[in-house]
Amino acid sequence: MDNHNRNVLITGASRGIGRATALAAAKAGYSVSAHYHNSEDAAQSLLTELRAEHKNHPGADARLIRFDIKNRKETRAALDAWLKENGVPWGVICNAGICADNTFAALDGAEWDSVIQTNLDSFYNVLQPLILPLARKKQGRIITLSSVSGIMGNRGQVNYSASKAGIIGATKALAVELASRSITVNCIAPGIIETEMIKDSPLDLMLQAVPMGRVGRPEEVAALAVFLLSEEAAYITRQVISVNGGII
Repeated sequence: MDNHNRNVLITGASRGIGRATALAAAKAGYSVSAHYHNSEDAAQSLLTELRAEHKNHPGADARLIRFDIKNRKETRAALDAWLKENGVPWGVICNAGICADNTFAALDGAEWDSVIQTNLDSFYNVLQPLILPLARKKQGRIITLSSVSGIMGNRGQVNYSASKAGIIGATKALAVELASRSITVNCIAPGIIETEMIKDSPLDLMLQAVPMGRVGRPEEVAALAVFLLSEEAAYITRQVISVNGGII
């Protein structure tokens, strides 16, 4: 399948799972629109790597798009302009997210609000402006990123678990709404993945819950995302797929 005329928008693409997914999508021949907010240097470095990948896929393109996913007006304005320039995307991967861990008793309002707004409100902020164009085209792929924490809950992550559980519910509901339009909507729930998010975590303790006994790689999550973008995944929708080394 020649994917170069299929544009994929990936939020939070400048680092971690988002970066790996952007590179994997480019390697598969997709044109990639990589979203970022503050990480200018990382985003520019990614753009260089994406264009290097595209040398093997004539016609594919890469571009950056910058906006604050917590800011609804700013996000809509950026996406409206992006739609006019690039047309309706083939895929949207809602990857951007943060954590601000604390016990619930000590969790302050800012820690709650920042995580909910970045992780959950962004589902609406990013996808709602794109839904009618996607529905009119009657094709496409939407992929969201939840977490094992959104499935199981995790001590010190009430805010994060709430946001990621909300993503699962929203994904499943949206999948029902869009199924008749041949648009699939699926959720990936990573476990402990080697990103900046776990750099201060007690890995020895955390890995006791992982039957494989190791941390996952961003590329292992990205591989699933790229499969879900494909034609072969056309009958997979409303699913939550974990990439977690066997955590129940």
